[in-house]
Amino acid sequence: MPLTQQQLADPELRSRISRLELHARLVVEGVISGLHRSPYHGFSVEFAQHREYTPGDEIRTIDWRVLARSDRYYVKEFEEETNLKAYLLLDASSSMDYAGERRRHTKREYASVVAAALAQLMIQQRDAVGLAVFDEGVRSYLPPRSLASHYKQMLETMLACEPRPKTNLAATFHELADQVKRRGLIIVLSDLFGEVEDILMGLRHFRHRKHEVIVFHVLDDDEIEFPFTDLTRFEGLEREPEVLVDPRGIRTEYQRQINLFCERLERGCREMQIDLTRLNTKDDPAQQLARYLASRLQRRG
Repeated sequence: MPLTQQQLADPELRSRISRLELHARLVVEGVISGLHRSPYHGFSVEFAQHREYTPGDEIRTIDWRVLARSDRYYVKEFEEETNLKAYLLLDASSSMDYAGERRRHTKREYASVVAAALAQLMIQQRDAVGLAVFDEGVRSYLPPRSLASHYKQMLETMLACEPRPKTNLAATFHELADQVKRRGLIIVLSDLFGEVEDILMGLRHFRHRKHEVIVFHVLDDDEIEFPFTDLTRFEGLEREPEVLVDPRGIRTEYQRQINLFCERLERGCREMQIDLTRLNTKDDPAQQLARYLASRLQRRG
C-alpha cells in the first residue's frame, strides 16, 4: 500500500527515515571496507533481438556491425537490464519490536538497517530490489526496481508500518512464492517465531520455484541468553497471555528449547540449500553483514 501524503509529511517519520538512511550508509561502508570488493557480479545485459532504429532511441544501442553490413540502422534490445531481482521480506509483527535494556535497536529496527544496507548495495550494482513488509500477511509490497527514488520509497515503507500482534510466516511465504514468478533472490529478515515445520514448508515453496533464499534470523541477546534473575512478568507480544515466573527456575529448559528451535531451523534450511545466518542485535550490523557476504563470496569463488 503506498504511503499517504500525510504520512510522508510527518516530521517524525522523515527524521526516522534520515536516521535509517544514515545507519544503512554506515553499514554499507563497513561492509565494503571489510570486503574490499563487491560481493555481487556486476551489471550485465542479455541480448534479445534487433529492431529498426527510430528517432529517440539512444545512439549507444545502435549495432554498428549490422550498419556496416546492411547500411541500415538497427538497435539492440535486451531482455533484462539487471543481472538480479531481489526481494526483501521484512517481518513487522509485534515480536520484532522487542529490545533488551542494553540494546540500541529493536529487532525490527536492526532488521531494517540490514535490509536498507542490502538494498543500497544492490542498487549500486544496478540490481533490482523489491520489498514486502508482512505480519499475518503481506501489508506492503514494492516490486523490484533499481532507482535511487525507489530506495527512498523502500525506507519510507519500512518505517511507516506500525507493528501488529501476530505473524504468519508460512502463509506469507506461500503467498509471495505464488506472486513472484521470475526466479530471483529472496531475503527474509525475521525472528522466525512460529512452528518450525510450517516455516520450512513456506521456505521450501520458494526453493520449488527455483529462487535462491537467504534467511537472516534476527534475535535479541535476551532471547538467546535469558539473563533475567528477579521474579519477572513476561508479556506476550503476539497475543500470548502474561506469565509471572522465577527466571532462574526455567533458564536451563528455556535455553534448551531455544537452541533446539534454532538447530531445527538451521538443519531444515541446510537441507534445502538455504543460507541461514543468525543476527544478534547486540552485534554491529556492518560486521555481521560483511562477515556473511565475505563467506558467501568465498564459497562461490
